[in-house]
Amino acid sequence: MLPEILTAPASLPPGLRLYAVGDPHGCAAQLDAIHALIAEDAARAPEPERVIVYLGDYVDRGPDSRGVIERVLAPPVPAATVHLCGNHEAMMLAALDRPGDEAALALWLRNGGVATLLSYGLTGEDEPETWAARLPPGHLAFLRGLARRHRVGGYLFVHAGVRPGVPLDAQDEEDLIWIREPFLSSAAAHGAVVVHGHTPGRAPVIRPNRIGLDTGAVYGGRLTAAAFWADRMALYQA
Repeated sequence: MLPEILTAPASLPPGLRLYAVGDPHGCAAQLDAIHALIAEDAARAPEPERVIVYLGDYVDRGPDSRGVIERVLAPPVPAATVHLCGNHEAMMLAALDRPGDEAALALWLRNGGVATLLSYGLTGEDEPETWAARLPPGHLAFLRGLARRHRVGGYLFVHAGVRPGVPLDAQDEEDLIWIREPFLSSAAAHGAVVVHGHTPGRAPVIRPNRIGLDTGAVYGGRLTAAAFWADRMALYQA
């Protein structure tokens, strides 16, 4: 069954079809299903240019963080890909880069980092100083190369949100991956419709100033993606 086509709160340039994927958190099987839906949509779509924007939080909590990274490195259709940084990737990198920083290690591990280590075959017996070297070099390069934002047409894609009242080009990069309030409750126009993940809910949120696509896949919810083209959008869930 084809998804409902919705009027979007912003628009994209002609000829572009863009897919935004919410937070996988190690749920590789659901990401496979979302990728299949994207491939089916792309096969029907007339737009010649395709872009897939992943909104971050690939790792932690779920059973296969390694598998998720492998999948986002191999998009389901010929497309440009944008991989945004989530707060969980930021915590992971802090732990990998500062293995002697007990606070950074504790923050990551208590927020799902143990599941990520297990997906790479690491256990509590492995010293933190060895973790980075045990990751595939391509995965470590992926983590280090993540973007904080992507802007196109009337949209800004970020992991968490923006700080209301601050110009988009002056946003603090920590806010882009961590903020919840006052962003979530704000009705202000931000200068672009913000498409984000980070804050899970039972259903996608579509408002005039923001679109939230984290529907809690790792908590038993669905993984959500949105397709955008012209002034239209559609939602896909797995």
